[in-house]
Amino acid sequence: MAQNTVLLTKRVIDAARPEEARYDIWDSEIAGFGLRVGVGGTKTFVLRYRAENGGRGAPKRHITIGRFGPLTVELARRQARQLLAQATVGEDPAKARNDKRAEMRISDLIDLYEVEGCFIQRGKHQGAPMKPLTKQYTIARLRHHVLPLLGRHRITEIGATEIERFFRDVENGKTAKNEMISPRKRIIVKGGSGAARKVFRDLSAVFSFARRREMVDRNPCDTASVRKTDNHKDRYLTLAEVKRFGDALRELENEGVNRKALDIMRLWMLTGCRREEIASLRWKEVDFDHGSLRFEDSKTGRNVRPIGAAAVAVLNTVERCENSDFVFPAEDGDGYFRGYKTPWKKAVNKADLTDVTPHTLRHTMGSTAISSGEAMAFTGAILGHSNPRSTAIYAHVQHNPARRAADRVAEKIAAALAGMSDAEIDAPSADEDEDLLRRVAATLMKGGAEAERLRVVVNALAI
Repeated sequence: MAQNTVLLTKRVIDAARPEEARYDIWDSEIAGFGLRVGVGGTKTFVLRYRAENGGRGAPKRHITIGRFGPLTVELARRQARQLLAQATVGEDPAKARNDKRAEMRISDLIDLYEVEGCFIQRGKHQGAPMKPLTKQYTIARLRHHVLPLLGRHRITEIGATEIERFFRDVENGKTAKNEMISPRKRIIVKGGSGAARKVFRDLSAVFSFARRREMVDRNPCDTASVRKTDNHKDRYLTLAEVKRFGDALRELENEGVNRKALDIMRLWMLTGCRREEIASLRWKEVDFDHGSLRFEDSKTGRNVRPIGAAAVAVLNTVERCENSDFVFPAEDGDGYFRGYKTPWKKAVNKADLTDVTPHTLRHTMGSTAISSGEAMAFTGAILGHSNPRSTAIYAHVQHNPARRAADRVAEKIAAALAGMSDAEIDAPSADEDEDLLRRVAATLMKGGAEAERLRVVVNALAI
């Protein structure tokens, strides 16, 4: 926004709307007093001035007064006048505040980071606020791992040595715990190399935030000798394992396990979507006409994900809830269903699968696509990747070919989920085709949910 000024009032502030980039509205009454509007809608009072009695050669300073809401415009204006008065007599309130913050403890820095620092630091979304769930997990990791080990240290006392010791302590499980904090709530904190690398990246972001605020001179994580990248995860299910997984889901359904949890797992397998993308799926994001999921705000932003007829069949059998837009609404409350963790463990154990997580099913979709000869671009479109090196390729992918690729890949996985063997999937003969038709007919004759899903798949493929 331009440097035009306006008298800041509550009405003016309420009317200010977020834009693609953050901007400032400057007050016409007090020079340097303004309101910063973030891309997420956060509104913060700020003050800029020149230190050392002013003058063109004096250093420029910028100070945050406070957030609008807890702080009214009248109180913010009063504080701005007080700060400017201090600067007029030769004081430097911004430097004094930073000097004081330099004596801040790590626990206080994390509190400040939670309020003012949870923004994306690099990439095309730089400056945008973290997604609520990302922020929740980030702050939880910092509080569960960093506070017990480093929380009492002052921020200027932390160097590479302390960071390395902290990393190895988390890696060795020193912060791990499993505590029941209420009759229905348990806190489980896991250690290990994966947890150590994740919280290390979180802590590095905290120190980068402190450095931008001139509270520390350097980021000690930059020079720490630790393994900063995750191990490459290449675990995926073979079609034989997919078959066992499908058998397990059917057995659990017969045992009365919650159908929502089982359908969520089926869609993880058949779409290659991320765990929360399916669990929190809304009906408005499902495009039955074009066989796709249209995410407004996924991990990689807004994108369209083609899905195969098998996934569409599962969605067509899900009963809609009149009071919720979620495909899988929660049993209680207004949110979405999260009760899939226990059924997931039961399915994995029943299928005798090891070293498997819900994300393994996403790897399975990708590996099945590549091993089936699908183009990398189509695979990227199915999985919703946003690798910068592939962006130009994805931009030219037509939706229909990508959807047909999703169909071809999902057909193989769906067949395995339905109980077919590798040989039946990969090399069908005329006799096998006849046997398949007999099995299809038998399934349709029995009726029920499996027959309904099969009917939708057959109808979709026959179009």
